[in-house]
Amino acid sequence: MKVSQRLMGAAFLIFAVSTPALSQPMVPPVAETVSLSGPRVGVTFLSPEIVRKLQTEGGIRVGPAVTQFGWQFEKQFYSTQTGPTAVTECVLLLGGLDQGVALPSLSWLAGIRTKDGAEFGVGPNVTPVGVALAIAAGITFRAGVLNIPVNLAVVPSKAGMRVSLLTGFSLRGR
Repeated sequence: MKVSQRLMGAAFLIFAVSTPALSQPMVPPVAETVSLSGPRVGVTFLSPEIVRKLQTEGGIRVGPAVTQFGWQFEKQFYSTQTGPTAVTECVLLLGGLDQGVALPSLSWLAGIRTKDGAEFGVGPNVTPVGVALAIAAGITFRAGVLNIPVNLAVVPSKAGMRVSLLTGFSLRGR
């Protein structure tokens, strides 16, 4: 075999092997984001330790269950239309309005949501009884353009346990 044929064969082999590497993008494509923010309403069940701490340290008298009203700021990041999506949420709530008190709560959750609407998230929570880690799971039902989330959150802390059940609605926005 001649040198020129060997060189052409080697060049062809190198080109054939390197073509897939050249076709891969250097930067991933831009993810589509969607805002799913909206009002939230629900109830939080407080452990006896939480009720006691609120009364002894804050002079706040509440029962073992308090209503919650607030707003959830949510962004969903689509990676594909068929797979799970990344979600980040900031949930601002006022609890105890039914009992004449205003107990603020702020949670920031990062998680995932499946195409069918099942979701799971985890993140920090700040309330008058201290800081903790919130763990939430739920499902979002869709009725036309309306999204109806139903979420259960568990917040264990040094002060005691809180369990919240929240729902609300959102419309898809950009």
